[in-house]
Amino acid sequence: MAIIVNLDVMMAKRKISLGDLAEKIDITPANLSILKTGKAKAIRFSTLEAICNELNCQPGDILEFRED
Repeated sequence: MAIIVNLDVMMAKRKISLGDLAEKIDITPANLSILKTGKAKAIRFSTLEAICNELNCQPGDILEFRED
């Protein structure tokens, strides 16, 4: 099982940079980068909510489940 993070796809669709998104949701660019690259082991619901609010999307647009 794998959870795939499609944050980079949504950021590209919304034409927003990592630095701009990080500033708008009040998270460090380094932490957002870890999430964007799929290296994060967890995400807070408050962070996911802020990302979805800023990118005008649903959690399912960002997180995807794929069987191995």
